[in-house]
Amino acid sequence: MAERNALTLGIIARKSLFCLFTIASILFIFSWFFVLRSTGRPRFIDHSLLPSSKFPSLINNGGSGTQQSQNEVEPRNENRSVLPDNEEEEEGEESSSGNSHGVTCQTSNKVAPLKVYMYDLSPEFHFGLLGWEPKGNGVWPDLRNKVPDYPGGLNLQHSIEYWLTLDLLASELPNPPNARSVIRVRNTSEADIIFVPFFSSLSYNRYSKANPHQKKSNNKILQEKLVRYLTAQKEWKRSGGRDHLIVAHHPNSMLDARMKLWPATFILADFGRYPPNIANVDKDVIAPYKHVIRTFVNDSSDFDSRPTLLYFQGAIYRKDGGFIRQELFYLLKDEKDVHFAFGSVQKDGIHKATQGMHSSKFCLNIAGDTPSSNRLFDAIASHCVPVIISDDIELPYEDVLDYSEFCIFVRTRDALKEKFLVNLVKSIGKEEWTRMWKKLQEVERFYEFQYPSKEGDAVQMIWQAVARKVPAIRMKIHKSRRFSRSLDRKEREFRSVPSPKNFW
Repeated sequence: MAERNALTLGIIARKSLFCLFTIASILFIFSWFFVLRSTGRPRFIDHSLLPSSKFPSLINNGGSGTQQSQNEVEPRNENRSVLPDNEEEEEGEESSSGNSHGVTCQTSNKVAPLKVYMYDLSPEFHFGLLGWEPKGNGVWPDLRNKVPDYPGGLNLQHSIEYWLTLDLLASELPNPPNARSVIRVRNTSEADIIFVPFFSSLSYNRYSKANPHQKKSNNKILQEKLVRYLTAQKEWKRSGGRDHLIVAHHPNSMLDARMKLWPATFILADFGRYPPNIANVDKDVIAPYKHVIRTFVNDSSDFDSRPTLLYFQGAIYRKDGGFIRQELFYLLKDEKDVHFAFGSVQKDGIHKATQGMHSSKFCLNIAGDTPSSNRLFDAIASHCVPVIISDDIELPYEDVLDYSEFCIFVRTRDALKEKFLVNLVKSIGKEEWTRMWKKLQEVERFYEFQYPSKEGDAVQMIWQAVARKVPAIRMKIHKSRRFSRSLDRKEREFRSVPSPKNFW
C-alpha cells in the first residue's frame, strides 16, 4: 500500500513539474513577444525564427536603422534624379513620378527648388531679339497675356536659354505650376546661382553677320556690352563670376565673350569649341538639343514593323571630327536595309526625316563639326535606338542616367572597319531591341522642352543638373575667401578673377 501511494505521489509530482515548465515556457514566449512589440521593430532578428503571423510587417525591408520621418526632406546634392532599374520601390508604394518604370524623376516635394537670381537685363539681350518690345519701363513680357514666339526650323534646336528664362518668369506668376525645380528670388543673398538671361544662340543665328556699314556684327557688340555689364556688377566681383550661369548652347555662340566670362558655369551642347581650361564637365552643364522632328506619339510599332535596319540623313561632308561621315557613307551606301543619304531641313526635309526615323530600328548619331548633334535627340523622340559614333561626346544628365540602356556606342576606329557596324546592329535581336525601345519611351520626356514646364521634362532636368553643381561652386567661393582679410582692396579685386590654370 505504501509503495502504491509513493508511486502515485511520484506521478503527480512529475505532472506538476511538467505543468509548471509548460506555463513558464508560455509566459516566457509571451513576454518576449510583448518586448518586441514595445520596441517598434527589431533590428537584428533572424526572420526564419519569427512566427509566420504578423512579425514580418514589423521589419523594415532591407533591415535599415531608424525610420525617417515622412516629412523629412533629403538634401538636394545627395538625391539622384533618376533611379536605376535594380532599385526597387517598397511593396505597395508608387514611384515618385507616378509610374512603375525603372526611370523616375525626383518630385518637387522631395527636392527643394533651386533658388535663382536673374539680372533684369535690357530686352536687347533676350526677348528683344525675338522682336518683342516692352511697354513702359518693364523689361519682361507679361506671360499672362502672350508668350513671345521663338523662330522655328533649326533655330529651335539651340533655344535652351528661351525655355529656362520662361520657366524663371513663370515661377513668379500668381498661380505658378505645382511641379517646380526652380524659383526666382529677388535677393542675391538667397540665391543658389545667378542667371544671365542672354539669348546667345539666337544672337549668333540672327546677328553674327555684320551689315555693310558696320565694323562689328550686332552679335559681337552684344557680347562686349554683356562683358562690361557683368564684370561691373558687385555680384560678379564678390564671387569672381563663379556663381553665375550663362547659356551658350550653340557651339559658335559667346565665342568672343567666353574668354572673359569663363569662371561662370556654362550650359553647353558639348565642349567641341572650348579648351578644357575654359569649359569642362566638372564645371559646366551639358543640355540636350530641342529635337526638331515630330515626337512619335502612340507608338505601336515593333521590331518587325520597322523595315529599315540603320538610318542616317543629314550633312555628309563635315570638317574636324565629322570626317567620319563621308567615310561611313562609302562603307554603308550599298548595304541592304541601310538608309544613308544627304538631307537638310529644306524641301520637306524634316517631314522626310520624321518618317525615316519612325520606320527604322537603329539611327546613326555621328560626330559632325563638333562631337554632339541634334540627331541623337531626334532619334530618342522617334524611339529609334541611337547608334552613337562620337568618341568625345558628352551627354546630358549622364551623372544620373545610364545611356547604355537605350543607346549603342561604337568607337570611331571600329565603325570604320568594313562590315563592323552592320554586323553589330544585326547581332542585336528582337528581344534586346524591344527592351531598348521601351526604355526610349520611358526617358523621352527628359528631352522635351515646353512652357509651362512639367515634372521631369528637359527644362526641369537642366535645372536639377545645375543644382548638382551648386555645392562645388560654393566650395570654390569659400576657398577663395580664406585670405581675403589679409589682402588690401586692390589686390582683392585683382584676385577675384583667378587664372584658368588653377581655377578647377
